Formats: sequence, C-alpha cells, structure tokens
Amino acid sequence: QVQVVESGGGLVQTGGSLRLSCAVSGSIFSINHMGWYRQAPGKQRELVALITRGGSTNYADSVKGRFTISRDNAKNTVYLQMNSLKPEDTAVYYCNADLRSSVSFGIYWGQGTQVTVSS
Repeated sequence: QVQVVESGGGLVQTGGSLRLSCAVSGSIFSINHMGWYRQAPGKQRELVALITRGGSTNYADSVKGRFTISRDNAKNTVYLQMNSLKPEDTAVYYCNADLRSSVSFGIYWGQGTQVTVSS
C-alpha cells in the first residue's frame, strides 16, 4: 500500500525558515512529478512548487525566490525549503506524487502538515 507522509511543519516567526519533507513508501516502481500544495482557511488549494523526475521545477509566483523544491529519487522523498516566510504563507501544506506502484498508478496525496507564520 502506498503511503505519502509529510513532516516538518510548525510555528515560525515572520522572516524565519522551515524545511518540509515528504516521503513516499510502498511497492513503488517509479515516481514522475512530485509537488507541494497549500490550503489556507477559506481558500482553495493552490500549487506551491512542482518538480519532475529529472529535476525541472515550477513555482507559484508568490514563492519564487523564497522557496526551493528538491527531491531525492533514491529515497522517494521531496523537500520544500521555505525561507523569508510571511504570514500569508500560513496554510496546511500537502505533498503529492504521480507514481506507479506494484498494484496501481495515479496521484497520491499526503495528509498535510500545518505551517503557521506569526507576525
């Protein structure tokens, strides 16, 4: 069974940094793109950053220059380094992975990790 588990969220002051991790486990054959999304209270879930298997990245305009997505293919793990955090970055952050396992394929989501930036 595929599991997607995020970690690293927490409470940080404005201007601070956090590093999120997302580990995918199970009988995984391959993972294509991996991404980070976020959902603030009362708002729709939005893309934060995306990374392909080859390492190409894409960022939301609101986080360009502050956030960096990376991945370790050997560990089936994706990271999100968040610097210069702002109160508007407060949200639940979700990881997803487009993958193929021994029994299924598709996009799998984690349960989310809360990031709170205090002003």
